[in-house]
Amino acid sequence: MTATEIYESVTNCGASDFAEIATVLNRNKPWCLRSLGSARVPRAGERVLAIATFPLGSLLSAASGSQRKDCFGATPKPTRGTRALPVTASHALITALLLLAGATSLFAQADPASEPSVLAVAKVLPAVVNINTERVVKRTVRDPFEDFYAQFFGYNRVRPREIRQTLQSLGSGFIIDPAGYIITNQHVVERAADLKIHVTTNDGKTYNAHYITGDDKTDLAFIKIDAKTAFPFISLDNISPNLLGETVIVVGNAVGYGSSISRGILSAAKRKDLVQTDAAINPGNSGGPVIDLSGRLVGISSAKMAFTPQGVPTQGLGFAIPAEVVRDSVNRFKKIAQKQPEPEKQPATSEVSVSKAEQFFGMQLQDLSQELSDALGYARGRGVLITAVEPDSPADEAGIERGLVIYQVDKSDVNSAKQIENLLGRVQSGANVNFTVGAIRAGRQDRQLATLTLAAR
Repeated sequence: MTATEIYESVTNCGASDFAEIATVLNRNKPWCLRSLGSARVPRAGERVLAIATFPLGSLLSAASGSQRKDCFGATPKPTRGTRALPVTASHALITALLLLAGATSLFAQADPASEPSVLAVAKVLPAVVNINTERVVKRTVRDPFEDFYAQFFGYNRVRPREIRQTLQSLGSGFIIDPAGYIITNQHVVERAADLKIHVTTNDGKTYNAHYITGDDKTDLAFIKIDAKTAFPFISLDNISPNLLGETVIVVGNAVGYGSSISRGILSAAKRKDLVQTDAAINPGNSGGPVIDLSGRLVGISSAKMAFTPQGVPTQGLGFAIPAEVVRDSVNRFKKIAQKQPEPEKQPATSEVSVSKAEQFFGMQLQDLSQELSDALGYARGRGVLITAVEPDSPADEAGIERGLVIYQVDKSDVNSAKQIENLLGRVQSGANVNFTVGAIRAGRQDRQLATLTLAAR
């Protein structure tokens, strides 16, 4: 049945099947809306709303009434106890049925799973990754003992004090090729030669990655996952037209929380080779994609301006690298990647040997020679000098300071650093070792000693 046939059927003959009517009404939504917009509902419409709860058969028979002939050409008599509605009421009844069918359709479209933003995020999220970089920094600190040795003895027998710090950086990126190539910000993976790069995909799997190349001018970098598998990716062949006012979505690793979403509009298209958005861009979003409601790339999250150069706070000023710049850079980066050989697992580079005392407890040691013992006022031929203590190490947490002397390890007397190394040779991480530490002054009877239990790290 067509919508016109339904109208004729209801107004001329009340024998139409409701299921068929509802099916046609749902199939002819535009006609329903036009009918709602053009129908004239008089005051009798109030009565239609009142009787709309009656069974459909009563409504149809009342709507046809004695004003229309039945299918056999006879004019039926009104049913006892009922009163025929005028033609205007029949029109109002049809309008109510159309409204009911249209409302049902509108409610069905309110499912959140069908929202454009939800569909766009679901499309790109499998290709978005969290990037965690880790770099160990060694700093050499000037040791006052070294100056002392050089001044009084003319030579330096103390190794420089080193402080090790682990610097971590969190950012985002997204895969642009099924082979596992990732585009991100250069400042997320800067100084990549000293970095360990770990990439976590949306399904929770973590992979190692290596740095290929980058560009400080555009703040873009190219890295690759070290895995032989096919990855979901965001295509750069069909990018967003970047129209002012279009809805954009920022996807990334905001403040360390993976799969974070923020939404806004494209506020400006050209801001010194950047696009501007009022969508929230937080620390950790750097390198993540900015997409439109079709899941096409708008740009890469780059920076957020919290204050003007004059120190005035701002709101809704986030910037992204445009998709066109990203696409051109990726094409250039791929050519560089093709010229690079596949990374091989290299053996760990040899470093300066670290003693067991330093490795497990954070202490650097030095033999106490006769000259050094006399200069420091310590008893000759006893103990090993502590020349440096690493911050936040087990020794530091126990209160051990440089300049003190180790006299015993567990119950064994020690007089050389080599002897301590031999005693610690079988120590493993987590083991407890007792150190007798203090100072025994030459020519004095007083001893300031303490036995401390340190847990190997």
